[in-house]
Amino acid sequence: MAKKNQNTFDPVCSFCGEVPSGDNLLVPSPIFGGAYICLDCVHRIDNMVSEFQNLEKAEASKAGAGKATRKDKGKIPTPREICAFLDEYVIGQEDAKKYLSVAVYNHYKRLAQDKDDVDIEKSNIIMVGPTGTGKTLLAKTIARQLDVPFAIVDATVLTEAGYVGEDIESLLVRLLQACDYDVAKAEKGIVFIDEIDKIARKSDNPSITRDVSGEGVQQGLLKLLEGSIVNVPPNGGRKHPEQKMIAVDTKNILFICGGAFDGIERKIAHRLNTHVVGFTGTDTRAKVDRENYLQYVAPQDLKSFGLIPEIIGRLPVLVHLDPLDREALLRVLTEPRNSIVKQYEKLFAMDGIRLEFAPETLEFIVDKAIEYKLGARGLRSIVETIMIDPMFESPSSKKKELVITREFAEEKLRNAYFNE
Repeated sequence: MAKKNQNTFDPVCSFCGEVPSGDNLLVPSPIFGGAYICLDCVHRIDNMVSEFQNLEKAEASKAGAGKATRKDKGKIPTPREICAFLDEYVIGQEDAKKYLSVAVYNHYKRLAQDKDDVDIEKSNIIMVGPTGTGKTLLAKTIARQLDVPFAIVDATVLTEAGYVGEDIESLLVRLLQACDYDVAKAEKGIVFIDEIDKIARKSDNPSITRDVSGEGVQQGLLKLLEGSIVNVPPNGGRKHPEQKMIAVDTKNILFICGGAFDGIERKIAHRLNTHVVGFTGTDTRAKVDRENYLQYVAPQDLKSFGLIPEIIGRLPVLVHLDPLDREALLRVLTEPRNSIVKQYEKLFAMDGIRLEFAPETLEFIVDKAIEYKLGARGLRSIVETIMIDPMFESPSSKKKELVITREFAEEKLRNAYFNE
C-alpha cells in the first residue's frame, strides 16, 4: 500500500515516500490500487538495471573468451591431419606437404603460447619448384582448412617505394581485406607471396641505375618478414595520400614464399661440381640425380640466383617441389576432389549431359603436357583446347552422352596447331 502523508491523504511515491512536486510526477500502478512511483525513482531503477546488465555482459564475454581460447587450443589440427587434407587436393609433393603442415601447426601453437621466458619464433618458408608443380595450389588448399586470415599476393607488381608499381606495404592490405580490417586478426594471419623469384637481383655488378623491382623490393620486405610495426594504407598510398594509416605488427604473421626459380638448376649443378674430372669427382657424380637437381637446393643457390643474404636468413625453411612425372600427371587429371576431369564432367552435367574421357585420351593428354613441359597447368590448356568445340555445340544439341576419344583429341590439337 502507498504510504500516506500524515497531514493529508494525497498520494506519495511507494519507493521513496516523496510527494509529487514540479517535474517529479507520480505514475500509478495499473495493478495495485494506491501504489505509485515517481519519475526520479524510475530513472534510478533504469540506471541500476543498465549497470547490472553491463556487468552480466562483461562476465559472460570474459567466460566466453576463456572457453573460445580453450576450444581453439583443443581444435588445433595436427600435422598429419593437415597433410591428409592436402592429399585430397594435391598429388605428390610429400616433402612440401610435410614442411607446410608442420609450419602451420607451429603457427597455431605460437598463437596459443603462454607468455614466459621462452618466446617461440616463427619459421617463414620458401618453396622452390618448376611451374605447374603445385606451389600456389598448396597455398590455396591449405587456406580452406585454416581459421586464421589468409592472403595470396604476387611479388611481380612490387617496386621500391616512390616508383611506379605497388609498395611493399600493399601485401598487408590483402590480409586486412581478408578479415574485414580487423587488425588483431590480421596480426595472426598467413601471407603467401607468389613469384618471389621475380624480385631477384638483376646483376651482381654495380650499376648507375637502381634495381627498383629487384633488390630494392627485397630490402623493403626485410622488415615485414622479420617482424615490425608497419603503417599500412588501407586504400593504397598513392591514390589516397591523405588517408589515415593502419599500424600492423607483423611479428606473428607467417610468410610463405614460392617461386619457380627458372635456371637455378645450373647453379646447383655448378655447386655440386658435377662436371669435374678425376678420381674424386667420379664418386660425387655417381651420387647426384641429374634428372632432378632441385632436390639438392641450398640457401647458397638462392644467393647465387639473386636473393640477398638478409632475406634468405629470414626464410629459414627451404623446401623443394619435384617435377611431376607421367604417373603423377595422370593422377592429377582424375584423382583430386577438384580434378580437371571432374570439373568438366560437372560443367556438362549442368546441361544434362554425361561426359566421359576414354583412358587412352587421358594418356594422350599427359604425353602432350610432358612434351610441352608446362606441368599441371599444361593439362588444363590442352583439355580446354580439346573441349572448346564440344562445349560450344553440346548445350544446343539433344545428346545426353559424350565420349572423348583419342582420335577426337588428336584432331582437335592438330587443328589448333599443337602438332607440327
